[in-house]
Amino acid sequence: MAEHHAQNKARLISETRRRFEAEYVTDKSDKYDPRDVERLQQDDNWIESYLYWRHNVIDETLKMLDESFQWRKEMTVNDLTESSIPRWLLEIGGIYLHGYDKEGNKLFWIRVKYHVKDHKTMLDKKKLIAFWLERYARRENGKPVTVMFDLSETGINSIDMEFVRFIINCFKVYYPKYLSKMVIFDMPWIMNAAFKIVKTWLGPEAVSLLKFASKSDIQDYVSVEYLPPHMGGTDPFKYSYPPLVDDDFQTPLCENGPIASEDEASSKEDIESDGKEILEAISNEEQTALLKKINLTEPTSKAEEHEKDSKMKAFKKPLSVFKGPLLHISPAEELYFGNTESGEKKTLIVLTNVTKNIVAFKVRTTAPEKYRVKPSNSSCDPGASVDIVVSPHGGLTVSAQDRFLIMAAEMEQSSGTGPAELTQFWKEVPRNKVMEHRLRCHIVESSKPTTLTLKDNAFNISDKTSADIYLQEALWPRHNRNTLFFVKGSEIRNGKR
Repeated sequence: MAEHHAQNKARLISETRRRFEAEYVTDKSDKYDPRDVERLQQDDNWIESYLYWRHNVIDETLKMLDESFQWRKEMTVNDLTESSIPRWLLEIGGIYLHGYDKEGNKLFWIRVKYHVKDHKTMLDKKKLIAFWLERYARRENGKPVTVMFDLSETGINSIDMEFVRFIINCFKVYYPKYLSKMVIFDMPWIMNAAFKIVKTWLGPEAVSLLKFASKSDIQDYVSVEYLPPHMGGTDPFKYSYPPLVDDDFQTPLCENGPIASEDEASSKEDIESDGKEILEAISNEEQTALLKKINLTEPTSKAEEHEKDSKMKAFKKPLSVFKGPLLHISPAEELYFGNTESGEKKTLIVLTNVTKNIVAFKVRTTAPEKYRVKPSNSSCDPGASVDIVVSPHGGLTVSAQDRFLIMAAEMEQSSGTGPAELTQFWKEVPRNKVMEHRLRCHIVESSKPTTLTLKDNAFNISDKTSADIYLQEALWPRHNRNTLFFVKGSEIRNGKR
């Protein structure tokens, strides 16, 4: 059944692509942006999103593609940047992306009170909507958003039905399959008639996605941590510009807890407390095993070796890898954390430098108060790999809404890689030289271990056991961690962390 579905989907995509080229593109090359036509030939997911919205009817899908592509060229969507939008429109904070709903979908905020009906600014407002949606779609291909129409403190003069219709068309025609739901918050009774019209614009296939909420039930859709105070939430976020709100990624906790400055050096007290904390987490039996592990003269029984090998084979499964231009990142999309029952929530990100230069990297997260990341700001030599350990801090709960951002950029050979040099480097590196990759969080509900949690696991990129990692974290001084030795049998490996 699954194989048949996949074959049918591939056939529909291929047929849509062929017919659009033959019936719409031929002799009409100036009708569309060539970049969109080229992307259509390469991006199956893009075609699938249009097919999905048109119930796999190819004729209707072709009409939708034609309308969408003409709009994209008219709005110069592929060339929209911050500089395309008037600064005052970015500063006012009426439209932005921030936070997640309970299903893990990004929230697209439209604060209606900041909008005044004005035909002179309508085109700029439409471009702002297109800018945010295109920016998001390029980064999170296929992941839907939840539109938050915040009507609190709104008067009748703020309601512009032409603008509302444009937003709806964006999801009906221009960005199909990207709408998770549209939440209308605190709608005044005087606007009931207006939103009856909105329902007709959405059409029968999307009207079920329209949700009306007040302060008493808004938490059915969004948890308090991503709701502003006027909605009964606890989110301290306050919009400001510049810089552009960038998916809410911030500096996480690092080796020393909250970072005062990224070039802050580790203290002896921090090193000792970290070692004590990790050693206390290891049972007496595990500590004995660790001592045996570092004693090269003590023989290991065949039974122990067999048990160890069997255990490693059981968990040694291929990992997904995102292959970027500067770094290969594993896992590719999701960080898997164990649940409370498993007792181990740490997980690992492996970065591999595929360039001929040193690559600087930083780790950011949408929940900086929740996680410890080691290291969160460092560099990776050409051809080398770096292991980044991510763990929840202070017993806080991992959420599927949390996200991580890996930022990377090539450094000049003459550049230093100390904390001060890295801080200065990130201040000066051009934005277009920075590679970015995002990771979602996933909580493993089953008590069975997975390949991506650290405890009792083995990785195909690096076959360090959980004991190796505990030993590395607990016993090796942080100021000497530039060079780490992993002892396994009689083999000693030297690698840079």
